[in-house]
Amino acid sequence: MGAALPDAAALRLKWPNDLLLDGAKLSGILLERVDDWVVIGFGVNVAHHPDLTDRATTSLRAAGAAMDAAALQSELAAALAHWLARWRREGLEPITERWRKRAHPPGTELRARLPDGSEWHGRYETLDPGGALVLRLADGSRRVMHAGDIFLL
Repeated sequence: MGAALPDAAALRLKWPNDLLLDGAKLSGILLERVDDWVVIGFGVNVAHHPDLTDRATTSLRAAGAAMDAAALQSELAAALAHWLARWRREGLEPITERWRKRAHPPGTELRARLPDGSEWHGRYETLDPGGALVLRLADGSRRVMHAGDIFLL
């Protein structure tokens, strides 16, 4: 049987909400604000994964990991509690710093499709202090994005 979870070196974050395993989408997270509350939804491909035409996908089972959904739920809840406590104590900076370390490297080519339907091509530069994506365009200008679908090129 495989390892409990894939090797962390093979895992990368893709802004704003995807976890990639060797470049294939393994998981996603959605946040929705409702009044003064934030509802958090995790989707993790544990035993199966969709076959999508626009991106590679995978599952824990396909990667040889031996963790079941209940065990994963427990680990996710503990990790969420840890990072929520840090955010409350220290603010957003420790979270964005950790994200930067686990994300695709600066200079990675991206295509961004924004909610208004516009598309931008450029290179990942960083996250701003509020967690927005900073994209460096071909003309050297910077575009700060707060929402959108991002595709690695």
